[in-house]
Amino acid sequence: MDDEYAKLIRRMNPPRVVIDNDSCENATVIQVDSVNKHGILLQVVQVLTDLNLVITKAYISSDGGWFMDVFNVTDQDGNKVRNEEIISYIQKTLENDEVLLPSLSGTVGLMPSEEHTSIELSGTDRPGLLSEVCAVLADLHCNVVNAAIWTHNARAAAVVHVVDDVTDCAIEDPKRLATIKKLLRNVLKGNNDLKTAKMTLSPPGFTHRERRLHQIMFDDRDYVKVRRTEQGNIEDLKSGPCITVYYCSEKDYTVITMRSRDRPKLLFDIVCTLTDMQYVVFHGVVHTGKNEAYQEFYIRHVDGLPISSEAERERVILCLEAAIERRTSEGLELELCTEDRLGLLSDITRIFRENSLCIKRAEISTQGGKAKDIFYVTDVTGNPVEQKTIDSICEQVGPNMLHVKWNPCHSEKLPEEGTISYLFGSLFKVRTLQSLKLIGSYT
Repeated sequence: MDDEYAKLIRRMNPPRVVIDNDSCENATVIQVDSVNKHGILLQVVQVLTDLNLVITKAYISSDGGWFMDVFNVTDQDGNKVRNEEIISYIQKTLENDEVLLPSLSGTVGLMPSEEHTSIELSGTDRPGLLSEVCAVLADLHCNVVNAAIWTHNARAAAVVHVVDDVTDCAIEDPKRLATIKKLLRNVLKGNNDLKTAKMTLSPPGFTHRERRLHQIMFDDRDYVKVRRTEQGNIEDLKSGPCITVYYCSEKDYTVITMRSRDRPKLLFDIVCTLTDMQYVVFHGVVHTGKNEAYQEFYIRHVDGLPISSEAERERVILCLEAAIERRTSEGLELELCTEDRLGLLSDITRIFRENSLCIKRAEISTQGGKAKDIFYVTDVTGNPVEQKTIDSICEQVGPNMLHVKWNPCHSEKLPEEGTISYLFGSLFKVRTLQSLKLIGSYT
């Protein structure tokens, strides 16, 4: 009955979207009003980021059963959004309650989609892992049409879409699927995987690839800090972004503040993680500037309670650090543009491996017979790639096929001093900092 009543309220109060290109000098302002429900913030942010729009500011409020958010967005070049097709798509998608994106928290099955077979992989990261996976797929006559590969805290995850190289359709033969699963699991497991390597096939229907990657890595507990041995010495992994978690006793919220280097889709990654951890954002503010991002959220668990223990507080910090770091552009960015063919990805990753490069992250896509792949690579020690190695790889790949898009050696560092502060003190009329207490103080 409660579900039916909630549906009735949403039908009586359909979502309303206002897109304004006049009130702000340097951004398009998008305001979304709707009946509130768990996950709606993620759905809105997902629509905007999937269009490659940059969210420069955001103001979030969802108290009292009503959701009202304001986003300042630009295109990737920093201009206002004036494309009428994009504006119309945003309005129609966000105002259609029936199109709201489904939950992806269920388990995966064994049936491929109609257009491609979706493969999910997770295991211990190591040099040459992607090359071995691609070689197995090529030997099994599986053509990779698109894929996303992330690595973090010595773990690796991938969502790979493949088709049969002859029929160009999804692979449906059960025996062939079983062979693919067996061989890929052997590759992922390696010789000394301390955790269980996983290879599954996604069910048919809609799957948001990047959200799924967050879920795979979260399930794999990549947020747990690890130690690694380098040249005989044990060293901690580099420290993450600055995140604090407080308890606001006056309004009974948990307050999360985050300061990190700004990058595309940062807000999506944060909101995705909070949603999948079953937290609700009641109020929030996002502000970016000078390559830095500041985010502040007032949250509670879906059961209506704030974070209640020091262990939970520490876990939230670790999970948010992981969400920020998974997509961080680590290493040299290389873009491959060429005619697609079976085994292309296997050949490219083999060349990287033979030149002692590690792939930290990759985005693989094909369209109209063309392959456009982006790789983020370092040397085997995690250091920047030397120019002579880049020249050698470009020569082996072929002329005008591989391009350096971004080199960390030529980029500016984030200023260490100065920060942004947009606390909701005036909104909640917090008189003193004594009303903000670390959760550990009362546990």
